[in-house]
Amino acid sequence: MHDDFILQTTGLTKEFKGFAAVQDVNLSVRRGHIHALIGPNGAGKTTVFNLLTKFLQPTAGTIRFNGTDITREEPAQIARRGVVRSFQISATFPHLSVLENVRVALQRKTGTSFHFWRSEASLNKLNDRAVELLESVDLGGYIDAITMELPYGRKRALEIATTLALEPELMLLDEPTQGMGHEDVGRVVELIRKVSAGRTILMVEHNLSVVETLSNVITVLQRGAILAEGPYETVSKDPRVLEAYVGVEA
Repeated sequence: MHDDFILQTTGLTKEFKGFAAVQDVNLSVRRGHIHALIGPNGAGKTTVFNLLTKFLQPTAGTIRFNGTDITREEPAQIARRGVVRSFQISATFPHLSVLENVRVALQRKTGTSFHFWRSEASLNKLNDRAVELLESVDLGGYIDAITMELPYGRKRALEIATTLALEPELMLLDEPTQGMGHEDVGRVVELIRKVSAGRTILMVEHNLSVVETLSNVITVLQRGAILAEGPYETVSKDPRVLEAYVGVEA
């Protein structure tokens, strides 16, 4: 049943001057799952994300979201459909407060970004929703903080909150724990688990213990092609995966 899969790519290919960065990738992301995309550097993970969010046009292949062919759609259309990429895209405004950052995202969602003359009442409604979102990512105590002064892990939590403000049905997380210390990694893992309720997550992640903890399904890319796919316990024992990652001859 196609209904089981929220996102499917068929023969997804991207060539740059004759070099195939992504080649013939057939990806099926099951609704409600956390699906991880892993692979050594240069495997094509970021290119796949760029293709899915339409920052790049594929050379060949199709992308379907909820059964609709979205291959030729613009990035803004994709976002309106509920495919929202976190971290790189929802870069926060460093000089605004934490609350103001979430409010900006909420205004983008309601399409009223530039109505500065909006009534006090409607702004208060946005404030209430913004506070709710911040509490959901454990930032209740940081509402008035200036964003640039937040610790690194908390900034990441704010980016998740601004992404959630856009009400994603499919949330793309790009290296969510990159550059984090152990404590922050643990906090962000719990956060991802929490916000995954009722939505689907596709994430690129280097940290294999994070992948093991969170993912239902893992797709391993190597040189732009799918090398292996399945649950962590299967994929982590695959000799080809071990060789790709560690250079171990099986």
